[in-house]
Amino acid sequence: MARHRYLIALGSNMRHRKHGDPHKVLRAALAALDKGKFEVEAVSPLIDSAPLGPSRRRYANGVAIVGTHRDPDEVLHKLAKMERKFGRKSGGRPWGARVLDLDIVLWDGGPWTSDRLVIPHPAYRQRQFVLGPACTIAGGWRDPLTGLSVNQLHARLTKPRPVPS
Repeated sequence: MARHRYLIALGSNMRHRKHGDPHKVLRAALAALDKGKFEVEAVSPLIDSAPLGPSRRRYANGVAIVGTHRDPDEVLHKLAKMERKFGRKSGGRPWGARVLDLDIVLWDGGPWTSDRLVIPHPAYRQRQFVLGPACTIAGGWRDPLTGLSVNQLHARLTKPRPVPS
């Protein structure tokens, strides 16, 4: 069975009764990933970002490169199981506050589509809180749909735009 590498986005904007503030939640999640069937190969710096949607709490965000022999649907299942172990409730409102959010952004196998998962993550190209940290550890990774690198996508997203007159 082939070994694959995944770029995983991490987010938290709620305290955890055991682990503490959102930054500590992400560190605990990374440690849990590394103790499981994943090998954490690289971790970006953790940043704070404004929330999307209805949540008012700021997020702690980062990304990690993990290695595993699992296919994307199996990885998704394991990440969802970990989110539940950290107290994430299923069926919550989209973009609401959450203890832990783990998303597959990219993997080394190119595009992937199943009933439960689409890779690359459909919205990552518009998310500074994903692309900024990703540049620090996966800047050369290429989007399989656009052919652009993570660094190029980040530059496009953050390029200053002239103000309409």
